Amino acid sequence: MSCIVDVATEGIRVPLARWRAAAIARAVLRAEGVDSARLSVTFVTTPRIIALNRTHLRRRGATDVIAFGFVRRAVSEPVVGDIYIAPDVARRNAVENGVSMREELARLVVHGVLHALGFDHPDGVARMGSAMWRRQEALLRRMTRRVGGERRHRARAA
Repeated sequence: MSCIVDVATEGIRVPLARWRAAAIARAVLRAEGVDSARLSVTFVTTPRIIALNRTHLRRRGATDVIAFGFVRRAVSEPVVGDIYIAPDVARRNAVENGVSMREELARLVVHGVLHALGFDHPDGVARMGSAMWRRQEALLRRMTRRVGGERRHRARAA
């Protein structure tokens, strides 16, 4: 079994390397005990995330991340999901929360993978106290340290 993560940018500039986004997603899958998955992570424009939000979630306006996890008929089947992230919305969130853009994008990758795995949270301010949010933040701390180590290792191997 394997965890395959495809990352696309739809022609927009994203300050998080595609290999790093994929590595973070794979690290979350490993941490959650998933050994077979096929995920796509796509960084999209604000108009595209607005359209996805309206069409699939029946909500108005822009959001930072939308994730779709497809139901598995059996545990032996791979996890399949699509994650869409809007970097311009993430940039506003990063400024509001006093974090770097890369950290916010990494957070959204973790968040999207958790949603694709079936995790959920309440809307509004209650989401930050939810079990999913706490799991996301713990994974983010662990994954960004580990992925940073992978980068150093990769650079030495090159």
